[in-house]
Amino acid sequence: MPRIRNDRSDSIDTLFRAILSLQSVEECYCFFGDLLTVQELASFAQRLQVARMLSDGMTYESIRSEIATSSSTITRVNTELRYGSGGYKMVLERLFPKEAPNAQ
Repeated sequence: MPRIRNDRSDSIDTLFRAILSLQSVEECYCFFGDLLTVQELASFAQRLQVARMLSDGMTYESIRSEIATSSSTITRVNTELRYGSGGYKMVLERLFPKEAPNAQ
């Protein structure tokens, strides 16, 4: 079960509905450009990139040599991939169906 359910609220539901209402990458740039700082957006994008790299079987060292990220970020993403609610795997399978993440 996703941990975010513990913090469920009307404001989070509204945020998720707002995200689901977006209809293009351009609309995402507009909305997330207003909602997040450049650094916050880059951090979220980097976590997804790390999840994909881990799913492809890359080691921490190879990931760190390819992108500027900390071991703690890689560890956090890896923990969610292995023991989380399955959100990363679900999204990666949808974005890259031919490269579905390996079961870990």
